[in-house]
Amino acid sequence: MDWTDLIDAAFDVAGNSSSDNRAAALRTVEANVAPDEKPVASTAGRHPDHFRKGVLVLTTHRLLFLKDGKPPIPVPLDAVTDATVTRTRINGEVLLVVALTGSHRFEDVVKAEVFAEQVRATARLAREAASRKALAAPAPAGPAPAAGAELLDQLERLAALRTAGALTDEEFTRAKQRLIG
Repeated sequence: MDWTDLIDAAFDVAGNSSSDNRAAALRTVEANVAPDEKPVASTAGRHPDHFRKGVLVLTTHRLLFLKDGKPPIPVPLDAVTDATVTRTRINGEVLLVVALTGSHRFEDVVKAEVFAEQVRATARLAREAASRKALAAPAPAGPAPAAGAELLDQLERLAALRTAGALTDEEFTRAKQRLIG
């Protein structure tokens, strides 16, 4: 699957046949994609701040909400801790994505349960990749530790990865020791 297929599938689900909107969404995604980022899945849904449906695009790195050529609303997957679905009379199937960056609510999501499962699985893989990257990072060459605020941010991120189950206690301790020096 490539980016065009992913966007086309999502717009088909959303019932939006506008080729201009599809092209704008594709340009937006391609302009913001990381070199190793790959498409995973897509569906249609509505952000609470928007009346019409937009497109939810799941990649190997993040979840994006695209609508009418506006800047995407990104959710980094390595920060996602949970994705749940509820059903309401007014808003249909509601996808709630909880991340270290905050919670994100998407309403009237098409095939929300299937998409939520894909989000959970891809987020787990992203957290595992982030923890492997953190563990593989070489120790600092000199005795100068990271600045206080930066060190605290890194320690909090490691603790969140451990709490989310992406790091074992042993991996957490090793990574913490590398950060502290």
